[in-house]
Amino acid sequence: MNRFLRLALLLSLALTARAEEARPNFVIFIADDLTWHDVASFGGPTSAATPHLDRLAGEGMRLTGFFSPASVCSPTRQALLTGLYPVRSGAYPNHAEVRAGTRSLPHYLGELGYRTALAGKTHFDPKESYPFDVMMPMVGRDGVADQSENDDGDPDFKRIESFITETGDQPFLLYVATHEPHGPHTKGNRSRFDPATVVVPPHLVDTPETRRYLVDYYAEVEYMDAQVGALIDLVRQTGREDDTLFLFVSEQGNSVPMGKWSCYDPGIRVAAIARWPGRIPSGSANPALVQYVDVLPTLIALAGGNPAAIDTGCPDAHGATGFDGRDMGDVLTGQTDHFRDYVFAQHTARGINNGPEAYGTRAVRDDRWKLIVNLQPTATFSSAISRGAMLQSWQRRGEAGDRFAAQHHARYARRPAVELYDLQSDPWELANVADDPAHLTNRQRLQTALEAWMTQQGDRGDETEREALNHQAAWRRARNASNPDNHL
Repeated sequence: MNRFLRLALLLSLALTARAEEARPNFVIFIADDLTWHDVASFGGPTSAATPHLDRLAGEGMRLTGFFSPASVCSPTRQALLTGLYPVRSGAYPNHAEVRAGTRSLPHYLGELGYRTALAGKTHFDPKESYPFDVMMPMVGRDGVADQSENDDGDPDFKRIESFITETGDQPFLLYVATHEPHGPHTKGNRSRFDPATVVVPPHLVDTPETRRYLVDYYAEVEYMDAQVGALIDLVRQTGREDDTLFLFVSEQGNSVPMGKWSCYDPGIRVAAIARWPGRIPSGSANPALVQYVDVLPTLIALAGGNPAAIDTGCPDAHGATGFDGRDMGDVLTGQTDHFRDYVFAQHTARGINNGPEAYGTRAVRDDRWKLIVNLQPTATFSSAISRGAMLQSWQRRGEAGDRFAAQHHARYARRPAVELYDLQSDPWELANVADDPAHLTNRQRLQTALEAWMTQQGDRGDETEREALNHQAAWRRARNASNPDNHL
């Protein structure tokens, strides 16, 4: 062989090997109903100790401007896995399914040579849109696997270790979805907490019932943190730490008023931490606004693919078939602290446990201002906690003359058509300034951005909300079973 051709071939092989070597493994750990400020390294307020997550933050980057596009589990998870916002994909109510033909993370990484596995909770449909190579159900204290979607077991760390070691030199994606700290809160060491001294965040009414709830919840936050620690140690012990991008995300907020089931920041803001030794600056923080939909395109790019060239199989209202998310690699490496001008979110109450006939919410946020639009402001909002001990204690406290309690109990059920918050002066969204003429320009600017997003998504507001049950897999199957001629 010609000497120059041989040198060119050797150089080509070396560059190929280097490119292959640079492709990281991906480990994603997603908590379940964890409020962002209950990861201690994000500053609180909280009584939970999260030493393993704090260690991860010290070794990587806290993404302090990370947001979910929805405030319940299924839409949130499916947005991460598809790179699409919930209304566009069809997975906008809880317990939803994406539109037929929609592809997801295991599709794309599988095509790039990755072996893929899911350990724990799925909460997505249809299963053919999420073809993980290996599915590992949670295991109970007896070590027996349970295929139930509502299983309250733990990730199967023995099978996770086997997956990593068996994969060998092939790059892999490991998606670990715990059940913690989703209620009912039965795990963790509750004796560590004194109800009289636990931290009550400013957006909650301080009652004994609130404090008892927080004791149980904080204990389960700590239990979840220990699971993260076990996974961190496992990745290290299998020798894959240095070539693995480890991403922790907190999902949406926990089941308290103005948290889960709402578009207030405790419901949609995410504690996200990314670690990749030598690539992501250790002990850093980045305030850039990013969303779950940006995760998938980023991983594709890091795996050597071109996310901008991909057809998702799910066109938006303008006919575009690319992702809603974008590659945020420059955010992870610290090359920029600006990514999005706005982040968006929605909540669909139709179809949730103890939910109303319809109560849709849409929101847009920049780095200072938040606009929330309630599509059915004359309706009464309700959820699984509406009849619970905490909210009832707020009602009693309000009836006894506590103005803050009365206002926040009433606010949970009835909200105005438009809410506007200055997050710089009012980070807990307690003072609605939507009707203040001094803020009209910001209200109009955010309204324009929100309407453009809804149009692009094919979101028709209340009409879309009324169709939500058609996108819940169990409801649709039950309907079709009772009426075989109905094929909608």
